[in-house]
Amino acid sequence: MYRRVAIVTDSTACLPVKLTDQLGIEVVQIQVRIGDHTDDESRIPVPELVSAMRSNVPVATIPPDPGAFFWTYSDLVAQGVRSIVSVHVSGRLSATVEAARTAAAQVRVPVHVIDTHTCGMSIGYAVQAAAKVAEAGGGVDRVLATAQRRFDRSTELIYVDTLEYLRRGGRIGAAAALVGSALSMKPLLTMADAQITPLDRVMGADRALNRMLEIAIKRAGAETVDVAVEHFDAAEKAQRLLRKLRRGVPNVRQFMLTQVSSAIGAHVGPGALGITVSPV
Repeated sequence: MYRRVAIVTDSTACLPVKLTDQLGIEVVQIQVRIGDHTDDESRIPVPELVSAMRSNVPVATIPPDPGAFFWTYSDLVAQGVRSIVSVHVSGRLSATVEAARTAAAQVRVPVHVIDTHTCGMSIGYAVQAAAKVAEAGGGVDRVLATAQRRFDRSTELIYVDTLEYLRRGGRIGAAAALVGSALSMKPLLTMADAQITPLDRVMGADRALNRMLEIAIKRAGAETVDVAVEHFDAAEKAQRLLRKLRRGVPNVRQFMLTQVSSAIGAHVGPGALGITVSPV
């Protein structure tokens, strides 16, 4: 179907390939480096990444080259789109948005590059909503407003077994204040001021996850929301969390269970869990 507005995002949006294909969303890949090997994160098997992290093999993430964005935008222009909305991970977590802006300046149609100031399914739900508006023939202003409203109102709740991986990757932000806490003290984190910040500290993993669940249910309230449970190498815990959310959140339009992108997993570490609450 011809559409006037095209949607582009990066792989930290954590959207399933089947969904991006269905909605015509273009995804530019962040790269992951394990030791001396670098590749698009979609081509890095999660078990390989987890094994490397647990073995203390050096792991790093690399933002896309501006050329990757340029060719993605150029292909869309060749298909006849009149404008592009490019929605990306917080600029305080990655230089991805800067690469997109560099490429956008070289394209002959308007490219609206958005720094969401967040990550994960807060981006994913915003991109999904924007793509549906574009698919229905909505103009660029409406597409932009839809995306902005969704990521502005979304909540990201993050549980990590340890802050060590965030510290190693330099993405710890204000949560650095929690480093050195007792091993049994588990941090709950969120996105605020475009960076990862502390939300709470709870003794023990089970209590921490119950506290995260409690906060998610409170944030959802009685509004109609989309809810995602994200995990990195913690599928069983994620499924249990999702079952509890199904019982506790009254007005959910869409539930999603997804493994986070490897680029996010490389920073939060094995065992990490997240909940996204995105008001519709």
